[in-house]
Amino acid sequence: MSKPVTIKDVQVITTQPSTQRLVIVKVITSEPGLYGLGCATFTQRFHAVVTAIEKHLKPFVLGRDVSRIEEMYRMATVHSYWRNGPVLNNAISGIDQALWDIKGKMANMPVYDLLGGKCREAAVVYVHANGDDPREVEENVRKYVEEGYQYVRIQMGGYGGKSDMKPRPEGSPPGHYYDPRAYMRNMLKMIEHVRREVGPEVELLHDIHERLQPIDAVAFAKDVEPYKLFFLEDALAPEDIQWFHHIRQQCATPMAMGELFNNPREWQPLISGRLIDFIRMHVSQMGGITPARDVALHARMYGVRTAWHGPGDTSPVGHAANLHLDLWAPNFGVQEWCRFNNLVYEIFPGLPEVRGGYMYPNDKPGLGIDIDEKLAAKYPCQDEVEQWTQTRWPDGSPARP
Repeated sequence: MSKPVTIKDVQVITTQPSTQRLVIVKVITSEPGLYGLGCATFTQRFHAVVTAIEKHLKPFVLGRDVSRIEEMYRMATVHSYWRNGPVLNNAISGIDQALWDIKGKMANMPVYDLLGGKCREAAVVYVHANGDDPREVEENVRKYVEEGYQYVRIQMGGYGGKSDMKPRPEGSPPGHYYDPRAYMRNMLKMIEHVRREVGPEVELLHDIHERLQPIDAVAFAKDVEPYKLFFLEDALAPEDIQWFHHIRQQCATPMAMGELFNNPREWQPLISGRLIDFIRMHVSQMGGITPARDVALHARMYGVRTAWHGPGDTSPVGHAANLHLDLWAPNFGVQEWCRFNNLVYEIFPGLPEVRGGYMYPNDKPGLGIDIDEKLAAKYPCQDEVEQWTQTRWPDGSPARP
């Protein structure tokens, strides 16, 4: 019997070629030249993830057989006893994704073939159109449509929007203020305008980003129903998911949810209750390819489609992992795409390309992506205190970002 290939080393690579701090895990094996990459990006708390990998997971996995992905994932999730948090889930994901990358390289197969093979040749993507007023949003939608995109998420003034603010109390602290009621009024006008001007053929999406009180989210979901959104994203915060029952009872606006989820008890009832239409967890936040595969199969039984989180703080390795899941999953819906700059493509050779609104694989073994570590090192992560997550209501009260 041949000697198993084992984990020889685990390295963590951090880089910031654009605005987001990225965390990449490199698992080096006992087989010379054989390694795998995984995404462990939690951009707001990247130091904590790095420490979790280097001080806790690395000693745990050294010397283990790289072929036993399922066992590794299951044991890693309970090894700390306390579990299902964003730091540890991302740390575990980095190793989990790297092991799938390694298994594909050993089998000389892309990861989508390991999962069961393609259901489609490419994954349709959606992009983000913003603007300061409805007409500017419309113009940006039209530009994307001319480039071949069929699905466009529309926002105005960023998350929470921009509007005339109510007077603040004297001495109010600094922060990103927004008015939820003004947001509802302004976004409805914007969505109505864009739908009227671009017609019914373009699939439009919108992200509430959990910024409304539950009763207002129910009302907003009802109000946008005539405009036939492809989906309304994150209408509720994870702690308010029981309100999806009320939304379902009152309108047929398709619901997408999940980017903040890290515990199975958050997504299981929404899927089994058919309360949402798209699951869109952040794959590294939920623990990697292994749990994402399981959730996709579970969701398929209930007619729920996938729409994995794909912003700039999903690393290029994470986007590659998303694509392999997209190509395989029979219940794939749509994939979020952030349009990386050319520098990111230089640092991450093999980063999936988007053409005509579709993301295509390169058909290389494993995840099909690599990293230029010397170039990545030229763009170290910068420490900062996040500002956009310091959001407030008009009276200065802390609010959801």
